Amino acid sequence: MKNFKKTSYALSTAIFVLYMSSFSWCNGQEIETEGAPMEKREKEALYSTIQGFVGKGWNGSDLYPDPCGWTPIQGVACDIYDGIWYVTALNIGPIHENSLGCASNMQFSPHLFELKHLKFLSFFNCMSQRYHPIRIPTHNWSTLSGSLETLEFRSNPGLIGQIPTTFGDLKKLQSLVLLENGLGGELPTTVGNLFNLERLVLSGNHFTGQVPVIFGRLSKLLILDLSRNSLSGTLPYTLSRLKSLLKLDLSKNQFSGNFPREIGNFKNLTLLDLSNNNFSGGMSQLRPEMRSLEELVLSRNPIGGDIARLKWQNLRGLIILDLSNMGLTGRVPESFSELRSLRFLGLNDNNLTGDLSPKLAALPNISAIYVHGNNLTGELKFSEMFYEKLGTRFGAWDNPNLCYPTGALSITKIPHGVKSCQQDVNVYGKNVDTSSKFGSNQDSTMVASMGTSRTEMHWFWCCFVNMAMMVITGVL
Repeated sequence: MKNFKKTSYALSTAIFVLYMSSFSWCNGQEIETEGAPMEKREKEALYSTIQGFVGKGWNGSDLYPDPCGWTPIQGVACDIYDGIWYVTALNIGPIHENSLGCASNMQFSPHLFELKHLKFLSFFNCMSQRYHPIRIPTHNWSTLSGSLETLEFRSNPGLIGQIPTTFGDLKKLQSLVLLENGLGGELPTTVGNLFNLERLVLSGNHFTGQVPVIFGRLSKLLILDLSRNSLSGTLPYTLSRLKSLLKLDLSKNQFSGNFPREIGNFKNLTLLDLSNNNFSGGMSQLRPEMRSLEELVLSRNPIGGDIARLKWQNLRGLIILDLSNMGLTGRVPESFSELRSLRFLGLNDNNLTGDLSPKLAALPNISAIYVHGNNLTGELKFSEMFYEKLGTRFGAWDNPNLCYPTGALSITKIPHGVKSCQQDVNVYGKNVDTSSKFGSNQDSTMVASMGTSRTEMHWFWCCFVNMAMMVITGVL
């Protein structure tokens, strides 16, 4: 049996070698016979393309005579079409130790657009020199319209200019990622023609203007990330058509207007981040049907409204809930204690009132609660174990009328910035005023300030009057 396996393996190897070396002509074009078969024109286009990025000193024909076979190039992937190797992926930048790095004077070679089966094109931390800015070429992208599915520019601060309108010709594009570059200007409407797009990430650039209405045509979109730009205006109503969205991140822009009503249509949404904008008008558009939500971040928006009006218990999938610095009012809902998956709760810097439900401590996965900078009142009824678990990740300072019970906690476990209930606050949330023992008139206040009771003052006054009368009548 072992001899049979050895014979079969040797035969298969011989057949493979014979197969690979048998090509001399295919489709009327000359094929290299050394190593794997590859069009000479394809190979030369690959060498020229890479040389433009990494510098003229790079000699691909000497270093990698068989780039899709026995001398592969790091960052290059190939596939066989009609029995011939073609380049399908090109990754430029220091992803791995021996990856292709970029020269400071890199250029886009026109031969890039001759790689007719290219599906994946990526540049990472490549155009890093701000003093030698690079622009994305505006022409020839249509030659890749039948193949390119993923186009990425990540962490290239030296990449400037606008998004080429010709990107709209890439009809097969499924992922467009322009992350943390130096790009700017307005978003081109032609991006709305990429009907197969599933991921659109334009985060960390300098884009301005409004979101084009035509973006609502991207019906297959799963991820839309426009965060960390200077986009402004209201959101187009057409975004309500993006019902397949899983993640929507518009944070750190200058969007304004009422909290988007379109949000209620995103029933599959797992992440919604609208933080650091100028949205207003309350949160009534958060629907109970949005049960897929795991991360809800609305902080630093003047949205306002009563936090208790929403049925938070319906959003049982929430893991992160950040509603800080939003001008919210009302009591902290006890229904938060039903969010069993919750790990982070941020309610700080609002106008919330009332006390905190001790049921919040029973959340099995909670690791941080921040409620500082509010008007919360009453006595904290959390256990010492709770404070030990969260430590400084429980923030309740800057609530003047909030206190912890004296004697219930060791000195190392008391919540930071919170007073004991025997100090300047009482459990009813009003400043302790010793004059309250004596009524509200000014005499009572004056007596209290002298540290003397009303009975003692009455006795003192009587003695003073009697002594004065005795002096007048000559008794003393």
